[in-house]
Formats: sequence, structure tokens, C-alpha cells
Amino acid sequence: MAHHALASQESYNPNHLLDILLGKMQLKNDAALSRMLEVAPPVISKIRHHRLPVGASLLIRMHEVTGMSIRDLRDLMGDRRTKYRLSDAQGRPKPEEKAAAEAASKAQNQTPGNYAH
Repeated sequence: MAHHALASQESYNPNHLLDILLGKMQLKNDAALSRMLEVAPPVISKIRHHRLPVGASLLIRMHEVTGMSIRDLRDLMGDRRTKYRLSDAQGRPKPEEKAAAEAASKAQNQTPGNYAH
């Protein structure tokens, strides 16, 4: 079973967060929670079984639905990290995208020639 890096933190417990959301939204089960958050039911199951982390987009959706702050949501699941690290590759264009952008830039910068009619 593949676990993500955050799952190795002792304090990390996404089940606590999901249970609090169930109570706050007065929902009966994870299926109702998945409908409220507009995610597929297996996403909630994978989060409960520590096979999928609670990602940024899901945290934002939880914030939108509940009105709770992102900090409070992260605290509820035991995510106490204060800094996030991005890899060097994040934010860089892919090589093929970079080549296409350069080609488009060159084509745009060329001046059209005089045409005889």
C-alpha cells in the first residue's frame, strides 16, 4: 500500500478532519460528504485510509463549503507544517511547451515581406 509523505507524521489524522466536517455539515456519511465537496466517493475513502493526502484544491473546497479557515482545517487533520517546499521543476514550462512558445515568439517577431500584386 502506497502512503504519502505527510502520512508518516505522527500527528496527521485526516479522519478527524472528515469527522468534524460530517458533524458541522450535519451529514450522515462519507457519500454525503463527497457530494457536498463535489468529489468522487473513492477520494474520501482513499483519504481515510491514508492512500491520498488532502490536497490544496480539496482544502479550498472545504473552506468554501464550511467557511472555516484553511489554517483551522489543516490543524484539524494534524498538519502542523509551517512551510511548504516546491521542487525546482514546479512552475517551469515543459521542454516541448518552451520550444513551442519560442517558435511562436519568433513567428510573431518576423516582419512580413512586400508582396507584388
